[in-house]
Amino acid sequence: TEESPVGRGISNPYGKTKFMIEEVLKDIAASPAGKSLGMVTLRYFNPVGAHESGRIGEDPNGPPNNLMPYISQVAVGCREYLTVFGNDYPTPDGTGVRDYIHVVDLAEGHLAALRYLDEKQTGHFTFNLGSGKGYSVLEMVAAMREASSMPIDYKIAARRPGDLACVYADTLKAQEELGWKAHLDLNRICADEWRWRRNNPNGYGPPPAGAAQEKNNNNENKTCG
Repeated sequence: TEESPVGRGISNPYGKTKFMIEEVLKDIAASPAGKSLGMVTLRYFNPVGAHESGRIGEDPNGPPNNLMPYISQVAVGCREYLTVFGNDYPTPDGTGVRDYIHVVDLAEGHLAALRYLDEKQTGHFTFNLGSGKGYSVLEMVAAMREASSMPIDYKIAARRPGDLACVYADTLKAQEELGWKAHLDLNRICADEWRWRRNNPNGYGPPPAGAAQEKNNNNENKTCG
């Protein structure tokens, strides 16, 4: 929940920066000057998917650090396989479980937060924005296989230091106070992601110089940055 302890045992700089920013906002809100300000902290879980038009999506610069774009790059044929870090977690299939939220639901969450802040005018408020459900790595692979009708190979590797077995959001506060809830499910996430990746196998730009190219079954050139 939003009241769960945070800031202890942070294992990476990115996570620490998010915590530090929240602390700065809290300090500003508690200061005399901050009494006239309105601030909202939105705690994203894992934004995924793409716009339903297939024209706007995630295009990482280099190998993706996030699961969904990596899976879709394997599906479209520009990466050979997905590396799954750990299959011995205390989860139903042994792989890590995370909360994935469609980027369109997340955008609507921002609008709901702005409307809320417009009503409140002042104060500092914190909300979790997630689907409220957890899916394992292998469940994500299976869902993308279904959406794309493409094989998605993977290899199991050792756990990464600091990774948790299961993390997902409690979104009750956002539902009650913002009137917001994620509505787009995993099937929709994968369908929209695949539409984007299929239409834009090389992302937004031309293939980078020197990038390795492969061909899919339709002999279309594919490039991963």
